[in-house]
Amino acid sequence: MPSLQSLDELLALVKNDSTKLLGVTVGSHKITPGQYLAKEEAQVAPKLSFNVTSGTYMVIALDLDAPFPSFKLLGPILHWVQPGLSPSPKDNGVAEFTIGSPFVANYIGPAPPPGSSPHRYAFFLYEQPPGFDGSKYAPADGKNLSNWHRMRYNLEAFEKQAKLGPIIAANYFCSN
Repeated sequence: MPSLQSLDELLALVKNDSTKLLGVTVGSHKITPGQYLAKEEAQVAPKLSFNVTSGTYMVIALDLDAPFPSFKLLGPILHWVQPGLSPSPKDNGVAEFTIGSPFVANYIGPAPPPGSSPHRYAFFLYEQPPGFDGSKYAPADGKNLSNWHRMRYNLEAFEKQAKLGPIIAANYFCSN
């Protein structure tokens, strides 16, 4: 798994390498890496885009700084696992993703504890492996994933279980 340090390095990279930048649009805000966004504005799952023309993709979103950026005892916290993303190419060469599968973990918006400095909410795009069955990892009957299963999320274990390849794009915003 990418360690938190390597995830930090990847997020630093996307600031300077547009080929690895995942398009994240929250409401009317097209997110630039590290942009601040009030938590009230980010409670609905963002729209995603990237420069691809075919394939199926998955996004994983994490709060990298829980419960406090200086004390990451509970982090990372899982905020979303959405498989079944299909690109719909646009005239500008960037494809907007449409969702074609149920979530593995429903989206939850930012919710840092009172008094915390901003947390980084990171979105990582993977190519979805052939034959991926999200129902193996999701709560039964389409239920939302409990907070208990989101804390100290082991991204490495999920990457191995789901046979994910490398992260192909990323972006993040900050919020408190």
